[in-house]
Amino acid sequence: MAVLKTLLTFMLAGALLGNLATTLAAPHFMEWYNATPLATQTVCNLPQVVRDVTGDLIRAQLIGAGTGAAVFLVLGILFVRARSRKQRTPPPVAPTPTPV
Repeated sequence: MAVLKTLLTFMLAGALLGNLATTLAAPHFMEWYNATPLATQTVCNLPQVVRDVTGDLIRAQLIGAGTGAAVFLVLGILFVRARSRKQRTPPPVAPTPTPV
């Protein structure tokens, strides 16, 4: 149960960090991606544009959260394996002195 709790904690931390990174990076990318070429003016359906851009932002946040959770799951597995390996190794036994 402790291993599962540790892995879920790692996944939650990764999802939050991935979501935070995406929230910071996605608006700049979407601004660049949706910019009109050569700064020409276009007539558009603004409510549709808002729905599309909001949908793109939410999709990007979901991808970022999933990617962060997956990466931190792998890191959590490595952490748990290293910790269990460290706990399994017995301390070195002192050699018994031989009588002279």
